This record gives sequence, structure tokens and C-alpha cells, in this order.
Amino acid sequence: MFATRASRRRGIAYALLVAASLILLALSGTGLMGELRAGVSFALAPIQSALAGMTRSATSIVSTLGEIDRLRGDNRDLQAANLALEAENRRLQGLVTTNQTLTALMQVRSTLDYRTVAAEVIGRQVSQAERVVSLSVGSDRGVSVGDVVLAGGAALVGRVVEVGPNYSRVLLISDTRSTVIGLVEPSRTTGNIQGQLGGSLVMSQIPSTDVVNVGDEVVTAGIDLGNGIRSPFPKGLLVGRVVDVERDATAVVQTAFVEAAAPLEKLEYVLVITDYEGGIPIAPSPSPEASLGAGASPSASPTVSPGGSPIDLPSPSLQPAP
Repeated sequence: MFATRASRRRGIAYALLVAASLILLALSGTGLMGELRAGVSFALAPIQSALAGMTRSATSIVSTLGEIDRLRGDNRDLQAANLALEAENRRLQGLVTTNQTLTALMQVRSTLDYRTVAAEVIGRQVSQAERVVSLSVGSDRGVSVGDVVLAGGAALVGRVVEVGPNYSRVLLISDTRSTVIGLVEPSRTTGNIQGQLGGSLVMSQIPSTDVVNVGDEVVTAGIDLGNGIRSPFPKGLLVGRVVDVERDATAVVQTAFVEAAAPLEKLEYVLVITDYEGGIPIAPSPSPEASLGAGASPSASPTVSPGGSPIDLPSPSLQPAP
């Protein structure tokens, strides 16, 4: 009984819906239904607009998030490329600097009358009291103790004080143990240039009557040291420029402070003069009295100057680094 009633109700509802649909279909072409539709559309327009705006906003947010991720990836790629370019730029700048240094050394080599060997600075031992650099060449390239070392512009660096098979060590002119006889241009006055604590150069024993001005160039004098000993350095090598002069009205000498021409603290490549025989005593002419008698054998006695006194060679020594 209840099933019959439910079926009847469904049938009635279905019939009513079909009837309503037919009525609406029949009335859809009339002006009344057009106005009704327009009114409903007008009433629902704000809701439709809001829903459309929300849809566009959601779509825009999703799109923006995707764009941000893409831009982040592009930024990472650009940063990596920028780092690579910076590294390459530094490498190229280093090559340019090295090329300029080597070119300057080759220009110096072409102006010298001595045989030279190019070397790379492979080590530094710098302190308040010691200034020594190690080079990449040694006895295998003809380098020996006492050889003179130059930088670009024929600027004096120092002398070799220790030699190994494939390395050598150089005592810089800024070392406190180094002494160079310098000549001031244009006055042509001379003095002793010595390294000081901290690496500065001081030129002392300059006669007070000679004129020395700030900015004057100082070169190696190349004069004999006495007792028949040649100068350890060839004449005319650039040592530096006078940066200050200390005068005392009551003293017979004056002192000049010299700035080294060579970049002693930043040396990378240098030239080693291998055939200058500086600091070697000039052998006196043999005399009949000095000739060996018959049957006599030569001895290892020290070289004797014409005055008969032994000659002490100024050969600097340096203990190997621990």
C-alpha cells in the first residue's frame, strides 16, 4: 500500500515537471520570459562577476608562483654564469699581468751585455730582520752564489746567496745584511745603501757638501771595493729614488732614504745575471818572487793583494730554511 502511494506520488511529480517544462518551453519565446531571464541575469551578474574574478585571481596566483620558481632557477643559472665569468676575468687579468712582467724582463734582457736566466719566485721568507726569496732555477741553469738578480726596468733585487740543483735563494737589497754602493744622479755622489728593519733602504755616508734632492734616482755605482775586489753589482742598475734627505749642519755626511724601484714585496718573475764576475779579487800579475820553485807544489793559501795582505771575499751566507 505504501509502495503504491510512493509510486503514485513520483508519477504525479514527474507529470508536473513535464507539464512545467512544456509550459516554459511554450512561453520561452514570449516577451515575458525574455524579461524574466534578463532580470535573473541582472540579479546574478555581480555573483557571476565575483566568481569570475576569483577564478582569474586563483589562476593568476598559480601562474605567478610558477613564474617565481622559473625566475629563481634563472637567477641561480645567472649567478653561476657570473661567478664563472668573474673567475675567467681574474684568470685573464693574471695572464695580462704576467705577460706585462715577462715583457718588461725581456726588454731588460735585450739591453744587458750579460747572460741572463729568467726565474719565477716560488717562495718568500720575510720578517723584520730577514728578506729572502726563493727562485725556480739553480745550478742546472748556470746560477751560482753571488749572481745579481733584477726585476723589470733593470731594477736591482739582490744577490744569490744559496744555490741548489733546481732552486736558489736571493738576499734582497732590503735585508739588513745587504749593502750596495749607490750613486745619486745627477750629482754623482756615492754612499752605502743598506736595508733596515721593516724593509726600507737608507743611503748613508754621503758627503754633506754634495747635493741630494728628493726624487733623485739612485743607481749602482759599480766601483771597486778596495783590495782589488770588484763591485758585486754591475754599474748603472736602478736601485730606487730618494724620498727624503736627513741633513745635519754640524755633520760631514748626510743620509738619504731611498724607495726601491723593484717591487720587492710582490716579486713574481726576475732575471738572474749568470756571467758577471763581481766581488772577485783581481789576480795580481805574477812576479819572479812569487813563482813556484822547482819541485814545489801549489798550496791552498788565500789570494794575496799586491800589498801582501790576504783578501777576505765578501761572500754572504745564509742558513737553509728549516
